[in-house]
Amino acid sequence: MAFWLMKSEPDTWSWQEQEKRGAKGTPWDGVRNHQAAINLKAMAKGDRAFFYHSGDERAVVGILEVIKTAYPDPSDPAGRFVMVDVKALAALPEPVTLAAIKAEPKLKDITLVKNSRLSVQPLPAADFALIARMGGLKTLP
Repeated sequence: MAFWLMKSEPDTWSWQEQEKRGAKGTPWDGVRNHQAAINLKAMAKGDRAFFYHSGDERAVVGILEVIKTAYPDPSDPAGRFVMVDVKALAALPEPVTLAAIKAEPKLKDITLVKNSRLSVQPLPAADFALIARMGGLKTLP
C-alpha cells in the first residue's frame, strides 16, 4: 500500500461533500499538472490518501481510499490526463494545519513542505502515520 496527499479547494470540492458520496466514492478529476498526473497513474486500489483542504484553510482533514485506478479524465479534451476514484474512510478528529506540519521537524522534507503547490503527492508511510497521529487517530483506517 502506498500513501498520498490530495489537495482540493473546499469551495470546489470539500471533505464534507466527499463523505456524502459514501462507499460509491467519486472521481478525482480535473488534475492538469503532469507530475500530479504521474502520481495518479502510480496509485493502486487500496492506497490511502490524505484529503487536504487548500486555499485559506490549508489543513489535512480526512483519509481517502483509492477504489479505482487511473483512467482517462473525460474533462480533458486532449486526452492526456487521468483521474482515480476515491472514497472517504475517516475524518481526522483534529485538522492538521500546514503550519503544524511545517513545525514538526520530522516532516521537513515532505513534498507538501518542499513543493506545496503540487496537488497530488506521495507521502512515506511513516510520515502519513505521523500526520494521522497529529490529527488524533490512534490507528489508520
